[in-house]
Amino acid sequence: MAPAAPEYVFTRDYLDNNRINLQHYLWTELFGYVIHPKIPTDDPHLKIADVGTGTGVWLTSLSNLVPKSAQLDGLDISFDAAPPAGSLPPNVTLRKWNVKEAIPLELTEAYDFVHIRNFAFVLQDGDIPGVLRRLVRLISESANQPEPGGYLQWGEADVASFRIEKVRADAETDALRELLQLSQPQDSRLSPKWVSGLPRLFSTEGLDLIEADVRDAPPHLAWTTHQCNLLVHELLARQAGNQHASTVLQALMPRVVNETMQGSYWAFTRYTVVGRKPVATLAKDA
Repeated sequence: MAPAAPEYVFTRDYLDNNRINLQHYLWTELFGYVIHPKIPTDDPHLKIADVGTGTGVWLTSLSNLVPKSAQLDGLDISFDAAPPAGSLPPNVTLRKWNVKEAIPLELTEAYDFVHIRNFAFVLQDGDIPGVLRRLVRLISESANQPEPGGYLQWGEADVASFRIEKVRADAETDALRELLQLSQPQDSRLSPKWVSGLPRLFSTEGLDLIEADVRDAPPHLAWTTHQCNLLVHELLARQAGNQHASTVLQALMPRVVNETMQGSYWAFTRYTVVGRKPVATLAKDA
């Protein structure tokens, strides 16, 4: 029997942490917000969960944008990437929970707002309905908002939208295509198809006031994001333990960098989908 795939496809080291943090700031620059503007955040008793918090960068960015009395919880299966507890803002707490497992009773309907982002390389397509159902169960029906019901915000890059863009017509792209062909077979989670269907899935789980903010980065930001994403391939080679892939990657990367500097880059459409949990729609746990 083949060994089970690790829960996290990357390496949880300082390279991965820097990639995550930079991706967060590039994401925020593209969308212009940490929390979608339709979601109210001024209640002093606000309770917010960041699922798959990783380095905690989303929560620490948020800490100065909400009342100091707001409760900010980072939920994850590991905190190897997170800052030491003593360095976190005082209203940030970390708690272990695997989004693929049942919700602890004390977290059920505990939050006014739940955030999740960049799980496309963590979840298999078949995981999504159950994960979404559990996320909805985290949200309170009687949230501390002007209107009843808390919110879910889910952000993802749509890998199915992948294309290679060029700022110069004569820029080469062969190495970029080879790199994609080398990386994708390493793990089936590198080819997710579910992202563009998130609005429909939100509706299926009973959420309303659904809004999808769909954006393509301008060339300068897409190129910078592409450079950040090139770290992914070294991390994948490390995690897979595939010596042949690692050797091929080492030979290929100088060509990839050269093509990138000529103005060729990978581009993806990105989604931020938000929805509200109406009263009396408590979903059944998966």
